[in-house]
Amino acid sequence: MTSPNSSGLRWGILATGGIAHSFAGDLRTAGLDITAVGSRRADAAAAFAAEFGIAHAHGSYEDLVADPDVDIVYVATPHPSHAENAILALQAGKHVLVEKPFTLNATEAALVRDVARSEGLLAMEAMWTRYLPHMVRIRQLLAEGALGEIRAVLADHTQRISTDPAHRLNALELGGGALLDLGIYPVSFAWDILGAPTSIAASATLGPTGADSEVATIFTHASGAVSTTLAASHAAGPNAAHIVGTEGRIQIDAVWYAPTTFRLHSGDGTVVEEYTSEVEGRGMQYQALAAEEYVASGKNDSELLPIDETVAIMEALDEVRSLIGVRYPGEE
Repeated sequence: MTSPNSSGLRWGILATGGIAHSFAGDLRTAGLDITAVGSRRADAAAAFAAEFGIAHAHGSYEDLVADPDVDIVYVATPHPSHAENAILALQAGKHVLVEKPFTLNATEAALVRDVARSEGLLAMEAMWTRYLPHMVRIRQLLAEGALGEIRAVLADHTQRISTDPAHRLNALELGGGALLDLGIYPVSFAWDILGAPTSIAASATLGPTGADSEVATIFTHASGAVSTTLAASHAAGPNAAHIVGTEGRIQIDAVWYAPTTFRLHSGDGTVVEEYTSEVEGRGMQYQALAAEEYVASGKNDSELLPIDETVAIMEALDEVRSLIGVRYPGEE
């Protein structure tokens, strides 16, 4: 799928890990223009460029953001480097799409936001789930009042990942833990449906390294509705989500945060609508298409996930970490 409204932005990929491969593949699927890739290792950049047919391979991030053929940079480094890398690109005059979590904490997120605004550039969190077609349809149904008054949102993101203390998900120095890597999805989802929480409660299990291996949250929202989320990195769960209203409910199947199916049930349980995603690739291209359309229309913020909301979500995650006793090295 391609967009007739595409601004024709030329993408640069900053880092060459697994998520960068997925993103580049989806950009190619959508027919978008990747002109450059940068890595701290010239050989890694060259291999990535060869794999995806990219014209320019740079052996440093500084050279990537200085490339005059790059308009927007996708930041795909580990969490602790997001803020530094995003600011590097912004100060070089490039728009940025920053992999989630946007930064390690709200202080860093606000700094990136402020630099983007001072430079007049787009800074957008790569919460790709919000841009997927099934999520667009769900928001339409909610706006039409299909569920009546929304009373609850439930979602989990639970995977069985390595227990090796050196694995990045278990390493606090890399922003490890289930919350930032996995929990960001259901927390952002609850925020999308119900808005900012008015109260936050959380409980977690911490592993041997001090990183959270399981973390559950309960939010109360302004309407009085509640949301519950569960993130786990050492045990796989259903990875489903539910939105419950007074007149019906929506059940989103596994894996709910990727292209999937959902059913709209009426109050008596009857299936009123069933939606099936038809998406090429993983679906990460939709956020890129949105970024291009924002820039083409002169907007320096996302309509589906404004930068102020990204900062506020990071503030909520900071509060959750305070409640469960997780602090990253170097934080005050």
